[in-house]
Amino acid sequence: MLKRTWALYYNGFREMPRWGRILWTIILIKLFIMFIIFKLLLMPNYLNSRYDSTEEKSNHVLNELTTKH
Repeated sequence: MLKRTWALYYNGFREMPRWGRILWTIILIKLFIMFIIFKLLLMPNYLNSRYDSTEEKSNHVLNELTTKH
């Protein structure tokens, strides 16, 4: 089953026109930038920088989810 699925996608991408491969390359590069680069640069790990134990982290999350600001 897995082998047939792999063959389906492999043959589909292999027989794709040149413009389709270029488009997929652009899409993959954009996804890489959005999820990897932006995550590292713009989204610091707030809980690990402010709390030491998992209990403190879970209490903070519970408090933020259950109280209105």
